[in-house]
Amino acid sequence: MPRQIISTAGAPQPSGPYAQAVRAGDFLFISGQLPLDPTTGTLVRAGVRAQTRRVIENLKAILEAAGGTLANLVKVSVYVKMMDDFIQVNEVYAELLGSNPPARMVSESSRLPKDAQVAMDAIAYMGS
Repeated sequence: MPRQIISTAGAPQPSGPYAQAVRAGDFLFISGQLPLDPTTGTLVRAGVRAQTRRVIENLKAILEAAGGTLANLVKVSVYVKMMDDFIQVNEVYAELLGSNPPARMVSESSRLPKDAQVAMDAIAYMGS
């Protein structure tokens, strides 16, 4: 099965040897997204709610580049710096993904890249 690399200027560019996403058949595997502004590459510093919104906007931009929407998500992994912030993360997550949410896991990570408060990676089903 051939792989297709997905790339968009609407999400932060990779900082290492990885793709923003890879499509394999009907599935799209989205690399970990940080709350980085795609234009400047800088970390959003306005708090965990704003960081969560930015991460989901980055996921959305990648999905759109692959011809999908947030509704295509089937699995999201959420990493939070402090589990105490999860209530706020969950409120934004529910606002943006709550009507038909994907499967999800949440894990506290002692340190995320760039000292972000939240990060996510995802898998989407792009078939019919």
